Amino acid sequence: MNSATIESATRLRELLKGPEIVIAPGAYDGLTARLIELEGFPVVYATGAGISNSQYGLADMGLTSMAEILSQVYKMVGAVSIPVVADADTGYGNALNIFRTVREFMRAGVAAVQIEDQVSPKRCGHFSGKEVIPTKEAVLKIQAAVEARGDSNLVIIARTDAIAVHGLSDAVERARAYVEAGADAIFAEAPLSREELAEVARLVPGPKVANMVEGGRTPLVPAAELREMGYSMVIYANCVLRSAILAAQETLRHLHQQGHTIGILGRMVTMEERNRVTQKAWLDDLERRYVQLGL
Repeated sequence: MNSATIESATRLRELLKGPEIVIAPGAYDGLTARLIELEGFPVVYATGAGISNSQYGLADMGLTSMAEILSQVYKMVGAVSIPVVADADTGYGNALNIFRTVREFMRAGVAAVQIEDQVSPKRCGHFSGKEVIPTKEAVLKIQAAVEARGDSNLVIIARTDAIAVHGLSDAVERARAYVEAGADAIFAEAPLSREELAEVARLVPGPKVANMVEGGRTPLVPAAELREMGYSMVIYANCVLRSAILAAQETLRHLHQQGHTIGILGRMVTMEERNRVTQKAWLDDLERRYVQLGL
């Protein structure tokens, strides 16, 4: 059992019980996780879509494996001191696979795993063409996750994509069944209106997670309003990635057209700021104390 999991999971549970809604931006590597922490956010959300987009240049269509996601999650956990919530997709198989998935993510030191009820291969929750597994099968997978975590205090977030497939009533019924199976928090993906967001919060017990996807199926609702509805955490899974894509496109376009970067220095962080973010002063100090003294 990873002691980091125990500590970070305990901290996450405290945050979910607190008076303020937890805002968790999405990270896809160690650097973006560190930037989230440096800006004062209390939690990092390790986005599966962001990892697929950034590492392979591919849409979130269930193409990444557990090992590929874990590789990035390890880097995020190592880069920050705040809890990391890991998107574990469908758990990469049946209840047996779920058991191993939970154990592997615990070894990585995450505070929470998010497991969804889509048919594998899954797809982004705001894409069309989703399917969900039977409720009974999904319940068994949650129960397997609960057994796998043991006494680690790992937070299990059960996500249902049933709104898009069977409607709000089925999603609520599934969510309540997942809570009974031992899920610590519920994430009902892609409500179509403020009213549906509010209904999920009203009808499902325990902590709820909202997902704000710019341009997605769910209307963008401020965090304060989501808190009033009854949500404990809101994730912004792709805002960092999509902002980075736009910034990179603008920089590359200027370089391609002008043949230099002189006119866009104001769009970049300075060398000093990059060094601060990447902890160069700390590394220099370590080098002075342990490397240079040994020469």
